[in-house]
Amino acid sequence: MTKRWETFMIEPLGSGDPKQLGPFTLSGRIGEGGQGTVYLGTDPSGERAAVKLLHVKFSGDAMARSRFARELRAAERVASFCTARVIAADLEGDTPYIASEYIDGPSLREQIDRSGPMSGDDLERLAVGTATALTAIHQAGIIHRDFKPDNVLLATDGPRVVDFGISRILDSTGTITSRAIGTPAYMAPEQVSGDDVGAYTDVFAWGATIAYAATGQAAFGAKSIAAVLNRILNHDIDLTPLPEPLRGVVAASVSKRPADRPTAGQILLRLLGHPETGDASTVVMTQGALVANPETGPFPVVKDVAGKDVDDETRAFRVPPPQKPPSKRAKKWWLPASMAAAAALVLGGVAVVVTLMVNSPDAATKASPAPSRSAPYASVLEKARRTGKLTIGVKGDLPGVGFGPGDEPPTGFEVEVGRYLAKELGAKSVEVREVTAYNRVQALTSGAVDLVVATYAWETSRNDWATLAGPYYQARNDVLVADDSNIRSAADLRGKRLCVRPGTNATEIQKWLAGQGIAMEAVKGTDAGHCMDMLRTRLVDAFPGDDIMLAGFANREAVKYRVLGLGVGSARYSVGVPKGDFETCEAVRHAIVKLFDSGTARSLLAEFFGNAVFTPDRSIPVKVPCR
Repeated sequence: MTKRWETFMIEPLGSGDPKQLGPFTLSGRIGEGGQGTVYLGTDPSGERAAVKLLHVKFSGDAMARSRFARELRAAERVASFCTARVIAADLEGDTPYIASEYIDGPSLREQIDRSGPMSGDDLERLAVGTATALTAIHQAGIIHRDFKPDNVLLATDGPRVVDFGISRILDSTGTITSRAIGTPAYMAPEQVSGDDVGAYTDVFAWGATIAYAATGQAAFGAKSIAAVLNRILNHDIDLTPLPEPLRGVVAASVSKRPADRPTAGQILLRLLGHPETGDASTVVMTQGALVANPETGPFPVVKDVAGKDVDDETRAFRVPPPQKPPSKRAKKWWLPASMAAAAALVLGGVAVVVTLMVNSPDAATKASPAPSRSAPYASVLEKARRTGKLTIGVKGDLPGVGFGPGDEPPTGFEVEVGRYLAKELGAKSVEVREVTAYNRVQALTSGAVDLVVATYAWETSRNDWATLAGPYYQARNDVLVADDSNIRSAADLRGKRLCVRPGTNATEIQKWLAGQGIAMEAVKGTDAGHCMDMLRTRLVDAFPGDDIMLAGFANREAVKYRVLGLGVGSARYSVGVPKGDFETCEAVRHAIVKLFDSGTARSLLAEFFGNAVFTPDRSIPVKVPCR
C-alpha cells in the first residue's frame, strides 16, 4: 500500500537570515547545502517559492551576466513534468538568488533516512517520475549536473526534480572551476576523470539514485572521497534488490562508458512499456507524470510481447474513472457501461439542445453532472489525437479578450490562446463557442465543449466537476483612465469618480484604495460597456476591472487609455478540462509553457492590446498542479 509522505518541516529564520530577497518575503528555512541556503518565500500575490540564496558571489562583468541570463532562460523553458520550475532570479546583486516553485515534501534522502528503502509502487513511481523530469530537462537543452537524492523532492502528487541548471550557472562564473560539479557518490566516471559531461552524465546519476532508493545505501559509497571515486571508475554495483524491468534499466544507466547508456527518454519509454524509438513525446511525458502521481497512478502499463510490436490503439493511454463515487444529486447523470454505445449514438440527436444550453444565459446553475466515462474517448487529448477536432468555450462580449456578438470568425486573446492549446493537443480543426460563468461547467460535462479558456478565476466552490490546467494568465485588479488625464498613480485617484458595477472587483479596488488613505466618489454603472461609455464621455475618471479586460476595452478606442498599474490582488485564469482528465491537464500545462516560450503569448498580447497603454505580465505563470 502506498505510504503518504510526511509534510516537510520548515525551520524558523535565524538572526542572520535575510527577511526579503527580491519580491519574496522570507518566512522560514527549508534547508542548506553546498550551493546555498534555501528559504520559503512568498511573493506579493501570495504565491510560495523556494528561494535559494547562493553562497557564490557572482562576477559583474557583461559576459558573465549574459551567460547567467542564457542559462536561466533555458531553465525556465523546462516543461513542468515532475519538475520544480525556475520562476525568478537575480544573479547580479550582492545577494544572488534563484527562486523555484515550492514543493511541500521531504527530499528522497530524508525519506529513505526515516523510512528505509523503497519498493513496489513507490519505487516504480519514483523511477518513472524522475525519468520523466530528466526527459523534460534534457529536451529543453539543460544538463542537471548534480542529480542526487537531495534534489528529488517527494510531494503528495509525486516526485519532483529540483535545482536543474543551477550547477551549470555556478560553473559558468569561473569561481569554482577548481573542483568538479556534482556530489561525489552520484558523479559519473567522466566527471571524475575530467572529461566532457552531457545528458548521459545525468543518466548515470539517475541510475545511482534509483539504486540508493531501492537499497538505502549509496551505490558507490565509501569512507573517503578517494575510495568513492575509485568505486565509480572501477567497480560495478549490486542491483539484486531491484525488480525487472527496472534492474536492467538501472544497470544500463550506470555503464562506465557514456555511449552505452540509454537516454532519459529511452529510459521513460522502456519503463512505460513503449518501443524505444526516438525520444519521448509530450504524450509519453504526460503518461509518466500521471503514473508517478499516487493520486492518479500507477496505471496498468502495456508491455511489449516478445518479438511483437504493440499497436497504437492497444497502447493508447487511459485515464481511469474517479475513485470517489458521485454524490446522490449527481448519480442520475452517470450511465452504465452497457449503455455507452447507445449514448454515443444519440449524442448527435441532442447536439442542438446542448448548443442552446451553452449559449443560454438562463442555463441551470444547480448541481452539475459528473463527467461521463462512457464517452467514446478516455480524454480530451485522445479525442484530439484521434479525430483532429476540438471545441473550446470562451467568454463572450469582451472586446480583445473573448468575442462579442457579430464577431465572425470569433477572435480575441483567449480565442487564439484556446486555438493554440487545442492545436498543440493535436486538433487540426477548432470550433469556438461562447460560455458564461453559469454554464461553463455544464458545457464541459455535457461534452458541448472540450476545454474552457475564459477569464474566470474558477472559484473552488463552483469547481466540483472541472480539473484546472494552467494558469495561462495572471490577471491583476486595476483601473482604466484616460491617458491624457493627470492620473499617473494611485494617489492621483483621490477625490476622482470611480464607475462601480455590482458583483465585480470594484469593491476590492475601493478597499485597497481606502487602505492607502484614498477615497473616490462611486458612480453606479450597469455593466462594463456602460462604464466604458462613461469614461469616454468623462462622466467618470476611472473604470475598474481585471487588467486584461480593461486593456481589451481600451484597445478599440480611437484615443489612448491607460491601465494604471495598481496591480491589486491576483486572478489566475486557468483552462477548464473535464474532471479527472489529468492526461489532458498535464498536456495543456506543457502547451502553456510553449505558448510563452515560443513568443506566441507576447505576440497575441501585442496584437489584441497594443493600442492600450498597458504592460501585461509576459512571464510564464506559476503553474498549479493538476488535481
